[in-house]
Amino acid sequence: MKIIVLSSGLLALFLNAITATVHAQNAQKSAISERELQAKLEYCKTCHGLSGQGYRGSIPMPRLAGQQTEYLEDQLRAFIERKRTNSFMSKVADALSPSMQKTLASHFNELNPKPLGGAPKELVAKGKTIYEEGVPEANVAPCSSCHGPSAKGDGQFPRLAGQLHDYISGRLVSWSRGRRERLDANPTEMELIARSLTESQIFAIAAYLSYLE
Repeated sequence: MKIIVLSSGLLALFLNAITATVHAQNAQKSAISERELQAKLEYCKTCHGLSGQGYRGSIPMPRLAGQQTEYLEDQLRAFIERKRTNSFMSKVADALSPSMQKTLASHFNELNPKPLGGAPKELVAKGKTIYEEGVPEANVAPCSSCHGPSAKGDGQFPRLAGQLHDYISGRLVSWSRGRRERLDANPTEMELIARSLTESQIFAIAAYLSYLE
């Protein structure tokens, strides 16, 4: 009986060793070299700025730095599956392997450059109040209830701290006017919330968030 038990234990150890080896080999095959990563980052920064800090031009490009990895990966999949309506980003995402998607998401999550700022500072106090307290008369909950007290996000809830004010306000105004961004489901909670905000409230929230580090 002891011999059988010992043999079973050795067999289990042997199988575990084989499994671990296979996983290690698969990890090596899917690993992204530093050269490959840097090549992609050079491409990303042409739109999203140095260190993923965002870019303010004729079309504001969002900050990726410090963003939640789960959120970034989800958005890339949405572009690939044409669930988000942006033909340029869909083409960019199509060229990324699953391993590269994860590597880029992890890389940007670890960055934390200073926010670009630039929003009207007189709107910041009003924006802070709305972020922390919501708009009770419009049944709008505090933004912090999902995005966190410091607006750093959590998992599927994106980081908003340091995001370009003109990017945030542009997205919220677009949603408030009923324009859809994702086509895979009913209007998102954020799209519905945006419809309950006035444009002056939207601009104030965006201003407040743009200065958070």
